[in-house]
Amino acid sequence: MKILITGATSGIGQQLVADYACEGHHVIACGRNAEALKKLADEFPDYVETLQFDTVDREKTIELLGSINQIDVAILSAGVCEYLDIDSFDAQLFERVFTVNVQGTMNCVQGLLRTLQPGSKLVLVGSLARLLPFTRAQAYGGSKAAIHYITRSLEVDLAPKGIRVLSISPGFVKTPMTDANDFEMPMRVSVDYASQRIRKGIEKNKRDIGFPTIFTLMLKTMSILPQAWQVAISKRMSKGNE
Repeated sequence: MKILITGATSGIGQQLVADYACEGHHVIACGRNAEALKKLADEFPDYVETLQFDTVDREKTIELLGSINQIDVAILSAGVCEYLDIDSFDAQLFERVFTVNVQGTMNCVQGLLRTLQPGSKLVLVGSLARLLPFTRAQAYGGSKAAIHYITRSLEVDLAPKGIRVLSISPGFVKTPMTDANDFEMPMRVSVDYASQRIRKGIEKNKRDIGFPTIFTLMLKTMSILPQAWQVAISKRMSKGNE
């Protein structure tokens, strides 16, 4: 298969590149870090090609992605996370997070729609954080809630074209991004585990690939409770992290 992955220079994206390459697939690794991209290309010279760009750069993103021949799977995993300090409310934090997580992803979608064909799979990375009103996660959780809604809506509109649209909803995964967190992260999993679950889910055309399983079930169950209960649970959780 020909697989394109954004956010390929770190975390889940980097692991996916390595694992798909080891399986003998042709992988297009996309990211901003030239050094990390070169390392991937050097490690898998027969299987990995690279594209260096920032997804926030709309014109370059659309131009580069639109020039690629048919892609079987496109995994859009580039993203950032920042947590809000309610006592020093920063509206620009929302702009930074939404610009990368939502607008950057949509720039990729616009470019890819020129090259995706019937049978192709478009995979957007969200987060389980969208399911509950977690403390300090207004920007990150909000951006991932937007991505999940957009994913389901794209699924409707791209179905007549024969393009499958899948979503990934990870819990806590041990990456450089989560290593910076200053709170407890229950059931955090490795990037190897995340990559395995994602690749298996994509292979099986699973609409929403959530993991780890128990954490996913817990949050999905809590998300259908009355909103007052959800807020009460989140308040209790936030006190536990103080």
